[in-house]
Amino acid sequence: MKTLVGAWLGDEPDKNEEEIANLIDLAKKGYVDIAAVGNEILYRKDLTEEELLAHMHHVKKAIPNIPMGYVDAYYEFTDRPNITEACDVILANCYPFWEGCHIDYSFLYMKQMYFQARDAGKGKKVIITETVWPSEGGAFEGSETSNANFQKYFITAQRWSAEEDIEMFYFSSFDESWKVGAEGDVGAYWGIWDKHENLKF
Repeated sequence: MKTLVGAWLGDEPDKNEEEIANLIDLAKKGYVDIAAVGNEILYRKDLTEEELLAHMHHVKKAIPNIPMGYVDAYYEFTDRPNITEACDVILANCYPFWEGCHIDYSFLYMKQMYFQARDAGKGKKVIITETVWPSEGGAFEGSETSNANFQKYFITAQRWSAEEDIEMFYFSSFDESWKVGAEGDVGAYWGIWDKHENLKF
């Protein structure tokens, strides 16, 4: 089993230092195959680009033999070349749903997201760290939730991943009711299994 281990960074410096220290410690003990320094920090605006880069450089210096990257929306790696340059591996989140894409075009759009991140990385390895289609919760612009749409996106994404050897984390495993606050009704329905641990299809 290989691991991608992340340091969860936010707007609290003391907690950030603790997360970074723990990531480095785990890596030195041999538990980390890829180190992720932060997740959607720039999207949330918890840190500046310069602050994030400082953390990334610190981790890279401490564990130089372990691939290191940053997790964010695919377009950030186009918009933030300094961040992309600092990464050994590009860790891209790809959500056609949140960009209002109709399910019929969602797979093509997700591929486009991947290729954009790959182009920004100029040959660096790209891993899709998050992608999914919610099974319930209404619509967002042209995106509509349903169990059928959830299944279609899941199956198509998995086939592409296997056929083209695209590394992908399908996010997430289980429905999480608490997510409705930040993400609206759809936030509770991202899982492959529901909140009672029943497989959705």
